[in-house]
Amino acid sequence: MSGHGAPSIGADELVAAGKAGIRAVIVAASWHTQIMDGLIDGAMRAARDAGIQEPELIRVPGTFELPVAAARLAPSFDTVIALGVVIRGGTPHFDYVCQGATLGLTDVTVRTGVPVGFGVLTCDNEEQALARAGLEGSIEDKGYEAMSAGLQTATVLVGR
Repeated sequence: MSGHGAPSIGADELVAAGKAGIRAVIVAASWHTQIMDGLIDGAMRAARDAGIQEPELIRVPGTFELPVAAARLAPSFDTVIALGVVIRGGTPHFDYVCQGATLGLTDVTVRTGVPVGFGVLTCDNEEQALARAGLEGSIEDKGYEAMSAGLQTATVLVGR
């Protein structure tokens, strides 16, 4: 299980982000509507748990477009939450999109100093993605985790 060994997400850490006035934006791909809706709902729930009522939500066509949107938005926010899903197909396209999104989002966070909550699912099949989307019956909530990670990291960095 990919979530094995993950730190627990404490309410205190999330509330600290809200109290610090952390400004968050969610950048979400549009492919795989049901899975993306679950990821977005999870991220929004984590923001509400932190006392952030309405983080801005920006939609882009696909996962490959997440880095450019994150790069443009990062200077105006304390954290960018990138949500997407790529499901393996029969061509190398999966590898290129996953690598491009991962390297691009890594570049954004390192270059700008703005944490990027990485909520990009890279799955072999739709069942794996559904299991991680935070939907009823899912075993993980990667949208919630991505927002939590972004908020907690931003809180640590505020004032530094």
